[in-house]
Amino acid sequence: MSSRFEGTADYVATEDLKVAVNAAVALERPLLIKGEPGTGKTVLAYEVAKAMGAPLLTWHIKSTTKAQQGLYEYDAVTRLRDSQLGDERVKDVKNYIKKGKLWEAFESPERPVLLIDEIDKADIEFPNDLLQELDRMEFFVYETGETIKAKVRPIIIITSNNEKELPDAFLRRCFFHYIRFPEEQTMQAIVDVHFPGIKQKLVAEALRIFYDMRKVPGLKKKPSTSELLDWLKLLLVEDIDETVLREKDPTKLIPPLHGALLKNEQDVHLFERLAFLARREGSGARPGQ
Repeated sequence: MSSRFEGTADYVATEDLKVAVNAAVALERPLLIKGEPGTGKTVLAYEVAKAMGAPLLTWHIKSTTKAQQGLYEYDAVTRLRDSQLGDERVKDVKNYIKKGKLWEAFESPERPVLLIDEIDKADIEFPNDLLQELDRMEFFVYETGETIKAKVRPIIIITSNNEKELPDAFLRRCFFHYIRFPEEQTMQAIVDVHFPGIKQKLVAEALRIFYDMRKVPGLKKKPSTSELLDWLKLLLVEDIDETVLREKDPTKLIPPLHGALLKNEQDVHLFERLAFLARREGSGARPGQ
């Protein structure tokens, strides 16, 4: 098992991201990752596990998720029903305890990577409810009277989309890193990983349009990395040439197959209005320029 993260063949990690991962591992603190949707926050945990040869456990958080579910859940209803039916399993309470992801991570014989994905989706008290367990790396199971302690301290990666502020006490215990949206050079490297051998002229035109679109004022949802990759895939499938993307006709401000990039009608209407204004002015200017 490698002790340092240097990126992988499938994941372009910037230098500051590598530093953040390795710092969190060295400090044995959870790594809190924030950034725009589509910047690779969730994928990072998968790639860290792959690079370090570690098992990966994922806990995807929803609005209804409670911290207790990460430890364990006791199914009292099923136990009561089984007791009424005279089921032998009732004698052992362990038959009605479902282990959570933290319990699985604590029991792992080798150091695992535990992803707590989109922590900001849950109730505001959720992060605070996990503080003690993440600090002490142990918790008590009241139904059986046992204490579950981590055999080895897991590498914990927590992602947040900034939907709500996280408590200060929680933030103090994490190593924090914000994944900035990739610059063109980094994005070029990401594209090359996903589409080796792709025509560079096509990529250059696609990237120019993509970054121009992201600069348009009033855009409700800026296209992300994953949407750029989807768009490039479609351009290749449909065999669209870079000359089509280089089109200077002001009526064609909306790029071909834009449904991969623009994800709501408000943004499509915004580009249609810009195309209309450009057509009326007889200008060849593109949005963002």
